[in-house]
Amino acid sequence: MSTLSPDQLEARLREIGATRYHRQHPFHKMLHGGECTKGQVQAWALNRYYYQAMIPVKDASLIARCSDSDVRREWRSRLVDHDGEKKSEGGIARWLKLTDGLQLNRDYVASYRGLLPSTRFAVDAYVNFVRDRTLLEAIASSLTELFSPQIISERIEGMLKHYDFVTAETLAYFSQRPPQAERDSRFALDYVKTRAVTPEAQQGVLLALQFKCDVLWAMLDALYHAYVIPGHIPPGAFAPEEKDQR
Repeated sequence: MSTLSPDQLEARLREIGATRYHRQHPFHKMLHGGECTKGQVQAWALNRYYYQAMIPVKDASLIARCSDSDVRREWRSRLVDHDGEKKSEGGIARWLKLTDGLQLNRDYVASYRGLLPSTRFAVDAYVNFVRDRTLLEAIASSLTELFSPQIISERIEGMLKHYDFVTAETLAYFSQRPPQAERDSRFALDYVKTRAVTPEAQQGVLLALQFKCDVLWAMLDALYHAYVIPGHIPPGAFAPEEKDQR
């Protein structure tokens, strides 16, 4: 691999998003197209909560080993976005409003007891990746945020259109997320384009984004296997009460 220009590197990163981002997954097409049962939507929200809850954990680990105060200063806004300044604020609190609106018990959701094993393994792998790999790779793995505004727009429109058990208030997490994602991805992309100046570093950046896309895809594979086809729910995982209710 020869050294890419910054613009060529960005083009390669965006190509990964176009082909590997979980917007293309069959479960998301079902979710946004109104083809999911209420139980399947509940299962998605419950399992995705673990990912949301671990985002500030992985961001804190990145900050803890970063010697650049400018990067730390920029990155800590992500902690506030998800944890909030107080308990009732932030992205995690808004995600719990989503699960509340889906009639899931809050204590049960927050306990992680109903998680699919594959959800836990995938999310933990992402947290470990950010903790253990180079800072450049860790920051590059966050670049899935480049592609999130489109999927969020589709999600809000599709779910409000198709599910009478979903409201705009229920989806408050998504209405506030796009400007945060745009800010964060702009910083991360600039960092990566500036710091990845060797073929080896650029390859690491590309593989880091591919890994993150694989994490998100694996989470949806697990949901599809457990709650769609073949419908094998692992012991102890969340089991919808009414699988055919829409």
